[in-house]
Amino acid sequence: MAYYIDEFPGRTIVLGQQEFLYFGGTSYLGLQGDDEFQDLHIANIKKYGTHYGASRNSNIRFSVYEQAENFLCDLVGSEACTTLSSGYLSGQMVVQYFDKPSYEFFYAPNTHASLSKSNVCSYTTFASLDIALREHLAHKPHIIPLVLLDTVEFSGTHYPAFEGLKSLPLDKVILIADDSHGIGILGTQGGSMYRYLLSLAPKELIVCCSLGKSLGIQAGAIFGTKTRIDQFTNTPFFGGASPPAPAAMATLMKSTAICHKKRTALQKNIALFKLKLGKNVHFTSMPYHPAFSFKNPSLSEYLEKNKVLVTNFHYPDASAEMKSRIVINAQHTKKDIERLSQLLQTFFSR
Repeated sequence: MAYYIDEFPGRTIVLGQQEFLYFGGTSYLGLQGDDEFQDLHIANIKKYGTHYGASRNSNIRFSVYEQAENFLCDLVGSEACTTLSSGYLSGQMVVQYFDKPSYEFFYAPNTHASLSKSNVCSYTTFASLDIALREHLAHKPHIIPLVLLDTVEFSGTHYPAFEGLKSLPLDKVILIADDSHGIGILGTQGGSMYRYLLSLAPKELIVCCSLGKSLGIQAGAIFGTKTRIDQFTNTPFFGGASPPAPAAMATLMKSTAICHKKRTALQKNIALFKLKLGKNVHFTSMPYHPAFSFKNPSLSEYLEKNKVLVTNFHYPDASAEMKSRIVINAQHTKKDIERLSQLLQTFFSR
């Protein structure tokens, strides 16, 4: 069931004058509703305006974009970076750039729609992907294969071990990864998976992501070599699109201390919830990640009856399977987590 709200949800959400605990969404660090982060962003809006609706190739250019992209390069460990107005747009720019006869797309299981290409489906297993990829290399060596995947796939198939990915002939493929659910919370200082994926030595690595989840701003980013990023930015797709708001870019750079504090709080909350959860086999989770997926539809109903809402909807469209997960964020209190844990214990002991 869909609910309509009038303000951004934090650790709680108000529906029909009733307050619910909220363990859903993707605001993992809770920045969007954080007073300090909002004050910083408002100050930057005063300086840069609410939006910049012109091309990055305009004769008038904000220096904050290159500054923020250098900041992001240092964060993730890439040679170069560019930013766009959303994570979805970032993924689609990469896909459309490679939509040429000289490349062929191979999708890992459960790849996000942001990297989707019409009439190309994800493989259901890495074993079938590996077979198809090796057959392609044997018979079409002149066509470069692209392997596309999400770094964080909520069944735990990819991060942290990436065993399926390691089985592929990565030295012969361009690896394209969506890191939207990792950037800001995983890896060193939130730099997430770029450095690790690069260590697997693919022929080439390109990582794209949304900055609107953990990092709390409306923007997307693409990371790769300078040569490749220059090729992306020298396209009508990039030149014809409005960039992220410059105020958002400034906020990104100046919120390092806030993000560090929030990551510390988040990891403390995750550790507490895992301790309370114990060896509960009904959930799928990943190290240091705040999402806990489950399949039982009765659990969502039970929690809602007890004034706790979680992520629970069909995604990416109405025909897809239900996505149900409990999401811990940095704003949750010890009391919140203890209340949730108590409800789960009662539910599973019935």
